[in-house]
Amino acid sequence: MPNKPTYEELEQRVRELEKSNFEFKGSEKELQESEALFRNLFEHHSAVQLIIDADNGNLIDANDAAVEFYGWTKEQLQQMKIQDINTLPSEEIKRTIENIRSKKQIYFEFHHRLMNGSIRDVEVFSSKIQAKGKDLLHSIIHDITARKQAEKALRKSEESFSQLFESAPVPMGYAINIGGYRGTTWNEAWYQTFGYSREQVEGKSGNDIGLWFNPADRGRFIEMAKRQNYVSDFETLLKRQDGAVRNCIVFARFIEKADHRLLMVVYLDITDRKRSEATLRFTQFAIDHMADAAFWMTPDARFFYVNQAACRALGYSREEMMRMSVPDIDPEFPMETWPEIWNEMREKKHLVLHTSHRTKDGRVYPVEIQANFVEVDGREYNCTFARDITVRKRVDEDREKLQAQLNQAQKMESVGRLAGGVAHDFNNMLGAILGYTELGMMKVSPTDPIHGTLKDIQKAAQRSVDLTRQLLAFARKQTVAPKVLDLNETLEGMLKMLRLLIGEDIDLVWLPGKRLGRVKIDPSQVEQLLANLCVNARDAIRDTGKIIVETGAVTFDETFCAAHAGFVPGKYVLLAVSDNGCGMDAETLSHVFEPFFTTKEVGKGTGLGLATVYGMVKQNNGFINVYSEPGQGTTFKIYLPRHVAEAGRTMNSDVAQAAERGHETILLVEDEPMILDITKTMLEHQGYTVYAAVTPGEAIRLAREHTGEIHLLITDVVMPEMNGRDLAKNLLSFFPNLKRLFMSGYTANVIAHHGVLDEGVQFIQKPFSLQTLAAKVREVLEKAADN
Repeated sequence: MPNKPTYEELEQRVRELEKSNFEFKGSEKELQESEALFRNLFEHHSAVQLIIDADNGNLIDANDAAVEFYGWTKEQLQQMKIQDINTLPSEEIKRTIENIRSKKQIYFEFHHRLMNGSIRDVEVFSSKIQAKGKDLLHSIIHDITARKQAEKALRKSEESFSQLFESAPVPMGYAINIGGYRGTTWNEAWYQTFGYSREQVEGKSGNDIGLWFNPADRGRFIEMAKRQNYVSDFETLLKRQDGAVRNCIVFARFIEKADHRLLMVVYLDITDRKRSEATLRFTQFAIDHMADAAFWMTPDARFFYVNQAACRALGYSREEMMRMSVPDIDPEFPMETWPEIWNEMREKKHLVLHTSHRTKDGRVYPVEIQANFVEVDGREYNCTFARDITVRKRVDEDREKLQAQLNQAQKMESVGRLAGGVAHDFNNMLGAILGYTELGMMKVSPTDPIHGTLKDIQKAAQRSVDLTRQLLAFARKQTVAPKVLDLNETLEGMLKMLRLLIGEDIDLVWLPGKRLGRVKIDPSQVEQLLANLCVNARDAIRDTGKIIVETGAVTFDETFCAAHAGFVPGKYVLLAVSDNGCGMDAETLSHVFEPFFTTKEVGKGTGLGLATVYGMVKQNNGFINVYSEPGQGTTFKIYLPRHVAEAGRTMNSDVAQAAERGHETILLVEDEPMILDITKTMLEHQGYTVYAAVTPGEAIRLAREHTGEIHLLITDVVMPEMNGRDLAKNLLSFFPNLKRLFMSGYTANVIAHHGVLDEGVQFIQKPFSLQTLAAKVREVLEKAADN
């Protein structure tokens, strides 16, 4: 079999044949030789060739390459028309044939159908020839499918680049060198940063619009780019459209294309950072070098582009990621609802989502997703930027914890305000009930049935007083008289009472520590603290059990406190109460100090016991921790600051013993008429002369009009017009030796600071009994020093 001629040889022979137009004048032998030569060229040439009847489109002949390319046999091809191969409509094919006839030689690009049904891109070189007086078309066909696909991929790449370029969050620009740089294309971030409109800079370069504040910097920048093909960390001053000068870092790199050279430039505005950062260095920054991870994905959630930041964040190479899809990196990816998410992106164009990414080594971290819907060449894509928000999540969690603490503090403050209102109003009513009940009991015989009824009323009112004082203790509004004391000595004096309180079936163990130091606290609060904790422990024990009360000395340093929220460095005295009862779960522990929270049956508890403990501990600048697990018992640990001064005398608490009668003159001021009336009656019952006033103004008027001595002022603290302390200051101008006794259910920090009495201030807590009032009045009147 002879060697196949080259394509160039074939073309040369075809031109010769066309020139002669098959009108050979030689001998018959020469004609036969010429036909044999043409047949040899036609049959065995590597290029696909067809002979077509110009009148009807019938395929007259096909060479071996055509048989191999199309898949049909030569005989089958000779039974077909060109319309069976070319995908153009028949009318279009006819017009093409006529065009070839008129122009004799024309180049085309068509889609040809193969026997297997596939469609191939082809280029066709057709010429008209004549044989036996008939017009034929000689077509040479080349398969250009691969070239077309490459061109399409190139267009897609350029469109993808354009989309990424335009949506990049940093100012960027590029210039194309085709016979010289003729202007710069900028992205949206650049226009926003430098304040220009697209119309203002179209077809212009940065130099044309005066972007460079120092032209010499531009010269150095261009020279550096030409010398080393890129520029990194070039710091300069650039001007906005409004004339404002900005500190910027500029990056650039030349990118070589097939037919041109592209200069990519990235601008970073560092004006705000300049003051706080000594040095600022950036590496090459372009679309593929963004700080955020960038992913392009198809509707089936597969990646077809990722940037270097994505590879670095996830630990995969780009080649590995090109074989992956979103579920491979997102453990929370909802594949079943992905079509719905895609439709939402198509509608809204932009979505902000929060999810997690999983790295190659299995680490999972939270990310914020900026998902953008993009259409390129009629195809849909998702361009996503992912940012690691681990630090932000940690800050948000810390903020939530602080907010929870704030909410708790506000809740306690609200209850404190409620307690203040209860103390001022409810205690006034209780004072009247107790006062009138006590006076009534004094007027009837103990054997009289009415005396028993009055006694029951007195007990009920006293229980209400105790409940009110619990609320005050929780809200840290309870007025107390702290005393420096030895905690061990105080607790030992309470053990007998505690054993009676918890019952015989529970063993009380007392474990006093040594060398505790002293604490400063109201002894009555110690009693309340221990009683509440022991009652709580008793109720947690079924049948028999053990309660352990122990003390100790504890020192917390800075290191320990840094790791334990709420602890303050210093020396403390520990009071711990432990039980082997039922314990508490985590949910119960989270509410254990909240007011009115209780796990006891209805009617078995007020929910104020532990809230009261918490309030008293905080009032004394201490802190409390609780440790418990279901079935393992509970331990409450209270830490009270160790007091360095020696124990000293403090003001006496309410005295409940019998007091002497008096004869002095007392000015009584109370804005609640019922309390004013009963208190006046109590004082007159003790032999005092009493002038009663319902307002501070009336009290001042009575004092001015009184010609004799007024020995004692008894005044409520919270009143309209002016408070009790200011009233006392006014009256001292009339009676310099005037003694003062303040009374209130809630002092509102006028007399007491955070519930702790100022030194020298005489105070009686509402409600009070006749005996308590009488004793307190004698104590104030007989006090040697003038307060």
